[in-house]
Amino acid sequence: MGLALIIAEKPDQGLTLASIFKIKKHQGYVEILPNDVFQDGAYVTWAVGHLCQLSSPEKYEAKWKKWSLETLPMIPQQFTYEVTKDKAKQFHVIKKLLATPGLTKVIHAGDAGREGELIIRNILRLTNCRLPMKRMWISSLTPHAIKEGFLNLLEEEKTRNLYYEAYTRACADWIVGMNASRLYSLLLQQKGFSDVFSVGRVQTPTLALIVKRENEIDQFVSEPFWEVLAKFSVQGKKYTGKWENNGETRIKTKELAEKIAAFCNGKQAEVAEVQSEKKEYLPPLFYNLSALQADANRRYKFPPKKTLDVLQQLYQKGMVSYPRSDSRHVTPGEAESFSLILNKLSQQADYASFFPMPIESIQQNKRYVNEKKVTDHYAIIPTEQVPRLDKLSADEKKIYDMVAKSLIAAHYEKAVTEYTTVKTKVDGRAVFISKGKVQLEEGFRKVIPQVEKDKEDILPILTVGEVGNTDKVDVKESKTQPPKRYTEGQLITLMKTAGKYIEDKELEKVLMKTEGLGTEATRAGIITMLKDRKYIEIRKNVVFATSKAKILIGAIGEEILASPEMTAKWERRLKEISEGTASPKQFMDQTNKMISYLVQSTGQNAEAWSFSIEDQENFTPREYKKKRTTYLGSCMLCDGKVMDKGEFYGCSNYKNANCRFTLSKKMMGKSITQKLIKQLLKDGKTDMIEGFKSKDKSFSAQLTWDRKEKKLKFHFPDKQFLP
Repeated sequence: MGLALIIAEKPDQGLTLASIFKIKKHQGYVEILPNDVFQDGAYVTWAVGHLCQLSSPEKYEAKWKKWSLETLPMIPQQFTYEVTKDKAKQFHVIKKLLATPGLTKVIHAGDAGREGELIIRNILRLTNCRLPMKRMWISSLTPHAIKEGFLNLLEEEKTRNLYYEAYTRACADWIVGMNASRLYSLLLQQKGFSDVFSVGRVQTPTLALIVKRENEIDQFVSEPFWEVLAKFSVQGKKYTGKWENNGETRIKTKELAEKIAAFCNGKQAEVAEVQSEKKEYLPPLFYNLSALQADANRRYKFPPKKTLDVLQQLYQKGMVSYPRSDSRHVTPGEAESFSLILNKLSQQADYASFFPMPIESIQQNKRYVNEKKVTDHYAIIPTEQVPRLDKLSADEKKIYDMVAKSLIAAHYEKAVTEYTTVKTKVDGRAVFISKGKVQLEEGFRKVIPQVEKDKEDILPILTVGEVGNTDKVDVKESKTQPPKRYTEGQLITLMKTAGKYIEDKELEKVLMKTEGLGTEATRAGIITMLKDRKYIEIRKNVVFATSKAKILIGAIGEEILASPEMTAKWERRLKEISEGTASPKQFMDQTNKMISYLVQSTGQNAEAWSFSIEDQENFTPREYKKKRTTYLGSCMLCDGKVMDKGEFYGCSNYKNANCRFTLSKKMMGKSITQKLIKQLLKDGKTDMIEGFKSKDKSFSAQLTWDRKEKKLKFHFPDKQFLP
């Protein structure tokens, strides 16, 4: 057999792999004593995430150290990796272990995905390891799965193409990121925007989608409309309806709406049409990562990264299967363990009421059990290591509950809802529509209740020809609404679909596909990166694009870098590399050509760039080094100075004198610029500002500071009120 070295991706993962054997702990590694699996014993060590990284530009050419347009594009002849400085100690532990006398093989036990493949193989490359390698590929960290994994190691060549894909992806991202970030940062600096504008193959098209929605909202002009609502009483049965004409319920003028209401009030009402339609809803598929992130965001407002982190914790404890899966199906072999898992779940107080289940087994159900639809990993499901729920943290319990209930719900029948539409005619002419629904069969909704959005009335049983009276008619005024900003969960879905926005009801079909921006493993990280780089702000789970984002995407314009469709095509080509059907060299050649063209064309087009006054004034350079603070004027409450604090304007004496003077950057829909604040602090008032919004009306006003009341007020020629 000989001595083996097992290399895991993370320390806790390495310790979990070793935990099924007798061990001795050492600094940076664990010794496994001889046993029935490793007769001569083994060592387990680990990376700490990415121990190696692609070399920085100056390591290829000294002149590339300086940021300059003249040195672009930077395209290395041959990419090289180097050890990350802060992880050098662990790298040397691994290198020393690889030189152990009697060592006969290496077991690659990184995460069973492309990143894990890259992390461990890069270490072996940098250590010049020549030992035979086997690949451990498991989808859960239960003792049973670990032992089976060690007994059924894969040949190294089985996962080699996955390494080629990950390596190609990293090199392409280096080419795009290093060149495009310098290109746009330097050109935008010439336009007066002093900051580093990070550009990336996946992050930038994602950002372009967010900015596109932000622009749609900014350009939206709200228009008023009116609706006529009636209350009917037909043979003792009461219900409400909305006036409709050719499928349209909105009326463009108040006068017409009031005429219709006056005409209908008190008139005879007759049930003209009753239509009922039954809709059947199948239980949801098992979760993949995108579906779980979208669902956890919708239910609990969890940011996608939080969902992945919590899921990873549960995976490390052996309670759920591999988290970064893009599949929503399981293999027949996996389905055999369902009865054991469900039996353990039935003994938990939280789930006891769902047992016995209507369907005993789904092992033959291709909707869930389908080997052809399982990719590198099967869906995210609970393992046979079922925890006591009261031992989990609050967040762990929420995520585990979602995963467990998805398995239970699959053993339930479909839910059936009846939707009813009633047409009522008033005075034989005016048509009113009433809608309602009744749940006929609860089915799987017993396990996963529906999240109600629009509460539809339960209508009384009505028959065509029944006659009654129009008791009351009201006119309701509304206004057209701009498109909604995305939530973080919707952003994950949007990345998955390469920008094709879809309603929740279509989510199931779309989330089965694997194309899109980024991968299951990287999407949450991309959103976090956009936050860290000050391109987006998340407020109450809603995604806002900053002025910095609008400036960058405005500069990039229609270039390929901002195209979700093109990025999705790149992802497909990378997937083909992992399947052995596409060439890494060809992909890199295309990337190099694209970036060379971008450098040339962008330099020529930069002259024509233009940006809105609002974005220019709201742009706040990121402080990479401690810069001199810009003071806007004297504080109105103390002797401090007012400064731009990023999210708001505030006093420099906040910490040492607890001065509470703050001014918002947005008031009633209008951005308040530094220029206006300077004017207010100097003169006690601003010039007239246009574009404030109150309810559905826009108005103009001055901002003034009331020295007696120590409050900011709106000032009009004839009146004033507090903002």
